[in-house]
Amino acid sequence: MLFSLNTIMAQTPKKIIIEHSDFADINQIEIPDAALLTGNVRVNHDGAILTCNKAYWFQKENYIKAFGNVQIIQGDSLTMTSKYAEYNGNIKQAYAIGEVVLRSPDMSLVTDTLNFNRNSQEAFYTTGGVINNKGNTLKSKSGKYYVAQKKYQFLTAVVIKTPENTIKSNHLDYYTNSGHSYLLGPSTIDGKDNKIYTENGFYDTKKDIARLQRNSKIEYNNRLIEGDSLFYNKKRGFASATNNVKITDTVNKIIVKGHYAEIYKFKDSVYVTKRALAISLIERDSVYIHAQKLMITGKENNRIIRGFKDAKFYKLNLSGKCDSIHSDQKKALTKLIGRPILWNFENQMTGDIMHLIGNNDTEKLDSLKVLNNAFIVSKDTVGIGFNQVKGQNLYGKFKDKNLDNVDIIKNTEVIYYMRNDKQELIGINKSVCSKINLKLDKNKIDDLTLFDKPESDIYPESELPENARKLRGFIWRGDERIKSIDDLFSKEENEMNDKIVKASKALKAKADVPMKVRKETLEYKDK
Repeated sequence: MLFSLNTIMAQTPKKIIIEHSDFADINQIEIPDAALLTGNVRVNHDGAILTCNKAYWFQKENYIKAFGNVQIIQGDSLTMTSKYAEYNGNIKQAYAIGEVVLRSPDMSLVTDTLNFNRNSQEAFYTTGGVINNKGNTLKSKSGKYYVAQKKYQFLTAVVIKTPENTIKSNHLDYYTNSGHSYLLGPSTIDGKDNKIYTENGFYDTKKDIARLQRNSKIEYNNRLIEGDSLFYNKKRGFASATNNVKITDTVNKIIVKGHYAEIYKFKDSVYVTKRALAISLIERDSVYIHAQKLMITGKENNRIIRGFKDAKFYKLNLSGKCDSIHSDQKKALTKLIGRPILWNFENQMTGDIMHLIGNNDTEKLDSLKVLNNAFIVSKDTVGIGFNQVKGQNLYGKFKDKNLDNVDIIKNTEVIYYMRNDKQELIGINKSVCSKINLKLDKNKIDDLTLFDKPESDIYPESELPENARKLRGFIWRGDERIKSIDDLFSKEENEMNDKIVKASKALKAKADVPMKVRKETLEYKDK
C-alpha cells in the first residue's frame, strides 16, 4: 500500500506558480476560468521560468497562454523565445509560435512553430527551421532536437552549410556539441573541390572526416572513387576504400579496381591491392594490368603505373607476365621487369629485359625491345614441333596491333619448319648467323632473312633427332598464356572476389531506400 501511495504522489503534476505580474484580473465573461496577468509576468514551474508581457492563467487546468516577448528558461543551458506560447503544467509541454528561437550555449534554432516536451526533453518543428552551431548552418523542413544528447534528427530534406561544405540529406542525425553528422539516407556532401554521395555515412564537420557505407562515391579532380566502405580525410587529402573498389580517372583514361585502395590526393597517387587491376586506354583498346600491389602516381598526362609481384597484363592479341611492371604514360614506355614473357598471337617471347614502346601522338603500340637472351617460340602450324629464333637482342615493330617486323641480332640461331603451299613439310631449317629479320603474319612467320655469312642446313624430318630440334634455353610455356581478363587472376583471388561480391549483394538486398527519396534529396534546394 505504501508503494502505491508513493507512486501516485510521484505522478501528481506540480502546479504552475505565478511569481509576479504588475496587474492581475479575473473576467469570467471575456476569459472564462482564467486570470489575466499583465506587465512583467513571471511564472515558475518545476525549475523552468516563463516571462512575458501578458498571460492567461488557467489555474484549474494548470495551463498558461503567454503573449509578447515570451521567454522560457530551463536551467542555465536552454532558452526559448517567441511572440506567443502555451504551456501545459500537467504534461510539461510548451508550444511556441512567431519568431521562435531556441538557444543553448553552443547552438540556436530559429523557426516559426516549436513544440517542446520537458518530460522527454525533446523539441520538434515542422514549419522549417535554421540552426546555427559553431560556424555551421543547418536548414530543414522539419526536425527534432534531443536536449540531453544535444542531437538534432531530420527526417525530411535538410541542408548543412559548413565553411567548407554543403551537406544535403533526407535522414540525418546531427550532434551540436561534436559537429558529428550521421547520414542515414541518400545524401550529398559538396565542397569546393570534392563531391560525396552516400546512403549511409558519418561526417565530422569539424575535422572534415567522412566514413561512408553503401553506394558511396567520392569525386574530385576528375577522379571518381567508389567502394562498399569509404574513408575520407579532406584536410590530409587522403581516402581509403574497401571491397568492390573502383577508381575512375577520366583525364588520364585509367580505371583502377580492387578490394582495398588508398588515395593520396596531394601526392596524386593511388595504391591498390586485393585483386588489383588497372585498365588504361591505349590504341583505342583497353590494356589490363594486374599485380598483387598496384601504385599509380603522377599528375595529368604524366601517370606512372607500377605493379609489384606477379605482374600480368592483357590486351587484344597481346599479353604478358613478369615479376613487376612499370608503365610511364608520358614516355609511352612499359617495362616488364624480372623473368618477362610476352605473347602476341601464338608467338612466345622471352628475355632478360623487355620494353613495350607506344606512340602518344597516335595512341598506338609502336615497338618492342627485348635485351639479353631474346627468344621467340611458336608452334609449327601443322605438326608438333616448334619454330624458334634466339639471339642477344630483339627489336620489333607493331602494325595494326600486331607484331609485324622483328630484327634479332648477335649470336642468332634458328630452327624453322619449312612447308609448301599445301602445308606439306619440306624440311627443318637450322641456321646460325649474326642477324635475322622476320616478317610476321599474325601467328606465323611469313618471311625469314639471314644476314652476315649465315650457316644454314635443311634436314628432312627423319634425319633430325628430337633432341636436336630445340635450341639451348628452349622452354614452351603455352599453358601460362593469358588469353582473357580472367586469366590475370589466381584461383585464390577469384574465390576471394566471389565471396566479397556475394556478401555485398546480400547487404544491398536488405536495404530499402526508395528512388523517390534519393531524387528528392538531390533536387532539394534551400531557400
